[in-house]
Amino acid sequence: MAYLLAKDTVNGAEGKIFVTRDGKNIEVACMRNITTNAEIQSSDMRVVGTRTIQQKNNGAKLTGTGNIYYGTNLFTDMVLQYIQTGVMPEFDIQITNQDPATSIGSQVMAYYGCTLTGTIPLSILNDEEAMLNYDFNFAYTRVARLQSFNDPAQLGN
Repeated sequence: MAYLLAKDTVNGAEGKIFVTRDGKNIEVACMRNITTNAEIQSSDMRVVGTRTIQQKNNGAKLTGTGNIYYGTNLFTDMVLQYIQTGVMPEFDIQITNQDPATSIGSQVMAYYGCTLTGTIPLSILNDEEAMLNYDFNFAYTRVARLQSFNDPAQLGN
């Protein structure tokens, strides 16, 4: 039986994150982590003659979470714009996984129509933290894979 070799697992710190807002591409160097999700929504389907409850897919909820070091204006500016104008700014995110130690190459995913959701701190002071950071949430409306991973060059057996 073939198996994945450890050298082809992707190091989570190897990659880049870009945010595009108002036509400007910004490399976000202060990001600690980011995860995007597609939560498949479904409804129960019951039918006479069986006790089996089936599932019918009817949509996908597209959301993401991340953690960023405090000290960037990126999200604070968006929140303040929303508070002052009532218009939530949209942005796009591009995430590249690229570990040069693997044989699988890179994956580039793009997330379009992103908007912040949930709580974004405007100020933080904490005498127990040497490096301030905070969690953030967002939703997006469209996703595209711009580049796919390759198959591993070699498998174990």
